[in-house]
Amino acid sequence: MGGMVYDLREVRRARYAVAAVFAVHGAVTGSFATRVPWIQDHAGVGAGQLGIALAFPALGASVAMPLAGSISHRFGARNALRGLIALWTLALVLPSLAPNLLTLCLALFVYGATAGMADVAMNALGVEVETRLGRSIMSGLHGMWSAGALIGSAAGTLAAHLGSDARLHHALAAVTLTLLGVAACQWVLDLQPAEDEEPPPRFALPPKSALLIGAVGFCAVFAEGASLDWSAVYLRDQLDTSAGLAAACTTGFTLTMAIARLVGDKVVDRYGSVRTVRFSGVLATLGGLLIVVSDQPVLAMAGFALLGLGIAVVVPLCFAAAGRSGPNPSLAIAGVATITYTSGLIAPSAIGGIAQATSLMVSFCLVTVLSFGLVVFARVLRAGDRERPTVSRPDAAVPDPRP
Repeated sequence: MGGMVYDLREVRRARYAVAAVFAVHGAVTGSFATRVPWIQDHAGVGAGQLGIALAFPALGASVAMPLAGSISHRFGARNALRGLIALWTLALVLPSLAPNLLTLCLALFVYGATAGMADVAMNALGVEVETRLGRSIMSGLHGMWSAGALIGSAAGTLAAHLGSDARLHHALAAVTLTLLGVAACQWVLDLQPAEDEEPPPRFALPPKSALLIGAVGFCAVFAEGASLDWSAVYLRDQLDTSAGLAAACTTGFTLTMAIARLVGDKVVDRYGSVRTVRFSGVLATLGGLLIVVSDQPVLAMAGFALLGLGIAVVVPLCFAAAGRSGPNPSLAIAGVATITYTSGLIAPSAIGGIAQATSLMVSFCLVTVLSFGLVVFARVLRAGDRERPTVSRPDAAVPDPRP
């Protein structure tokens, strides 16, 4: 059962192109997250209403992301990604234009829907490149996403420090990122469905094997969503910091996530998925504790940085474990993705609702408890520790490791 042989240069070029798309996707998120306080003030909403509004990106993503497979099947992977990444980058301008809660919710729904579809398309191409290379690259790709989020949040920090209007900031960012994303798509793999291939199902229930793995991902994504959307607000409202310093907290969080993901593949190869996630959970729990007990901005920022370091590699490892957990890897991965997106849907509104009833400090007590769940349930990722396929280094081609 000989496999197909792929051109090494094409696969490597596709890897770098997909990595660039991941970075662009992350830059949009970072650009948005650092200006959430400005958007909140412009729309005139309180913490509870903001929590409701921040549920709509994940809601939009959950509703729309099953469409990505059908779009890729109809237009081809490259054209689909090119169109979806452009829609996502341009959607960045919508939230800052919203003058009230209703329009903010609608804007964030569209923002999340385009994000989810582009996310599915780029991850699918990343998995295909990983398969053709025969070694892990997904943590590194997610690291590029975090690096992009870091760049976007750094630019947002500067914009917030200068007191610039988020509408102008996001319009300039959207145009720049659209051009970069569309250009990078020129070199991704141009996958086309076979003539007799049926379109993928739009919805599938996750298999039982994916539920526990998805629970681990749920804990990590809850902490990530809470930190990205609420870290700046936490420092501003809880510790009375300036807008620039509050935005810098989000930047520090994305920085530690980027570093951890960029080196994550090597760490997992050495220590395995279970030990990596268990230790990551310890770091995330310590970070959460530091956030809730700190009365100084520097200590709280250090807590968010530790939290980012701890949760960084968990989701890529959840996808890896899901792909090895049963006879239908794609269905298991889709199930884990559904659970993690549900976490993203719940996290912002849960944090806002608890904050409205009590305080943001109590909200992050919940984040700390869920972070400790990574320590408790890390063993369910043992499927991700199976031996990965290896390939020799040829001069011109990479053999397909699939049978």
